[in-house]
Amino acid sequence: MKQELGGFAWVCRRTAVLILVILVSSAGAWAQKKPKNKAADQTPMPKVPMSVSDEIDHDIGEMLAAFQLGKIEMMHKYYSDNAVFVSGAFAPPIVGWQNYVVDYQRSLAVFQGMQLIRRNTDVFVHGDIAWASYQWEFLSSYQNKPYSAHGQTTLILQKIGDGWLIVHNHTSQVCDQVPEQPQQPQAQTPQPTQNPAAPAPAPAKPQQ
Repeated sequence: MKQELGGFAWVCRRTAVLILVILVSSAGAWAQKKPKNKAADQTPMPKVPMSVSDEIDHDIGEMLAAFQLGKIEMMHKYYSDNAVFVSGAFAPPIVGWQNYVVDYQRSLAVFQGMQLIRRNTDVFVHGDIAWASYQWEFLSSYQNKPYSAHGQTTLILQKIGDGWLIVHNHTSQVCDQVPEQPQQPQAQTPQPTQNPAAPAPAPAKPQQ
């Protein structure tokens, strides 16, 4: 009888050891698989395809964001090196990105906290050429006083490689008609000598 009990106890111990081995092995296998699952979860989601018009509209938004933040290199990402900039002022066009940067940097020094609001954007695509037009409102401050302007912009873009670059920027300020009033002698506030280069050569000086 004792031999039978002893044999039964030996079988129980062996079974317990076997179960323990199985549990440890399973835990090890689960631990090895877990990093793989974690790596799989970190795989970036595929980009949602956009239409050409939506892609260009997105790029314009990124370009204007860089313009407001003073990020010259980020803004350059969306412009051709030989881009032409035309304003509503009676002045020659600015030819070439580097020449435009000089004008833009002067604006950064004169106007504080530039903000540009874009509205009513229309994009047209014809082969590897596209053009976009929109209205804008420019808000800033000059000598600690509010300054605002509004107007329209037309961009011409060319597809180069997999992306679109701006090759022509025509930005004009809309000057509202103000009824003439008798002139009163008053102290004149110095006006900025440089127009804000809103997304190209842009709004003119504040009106007297």
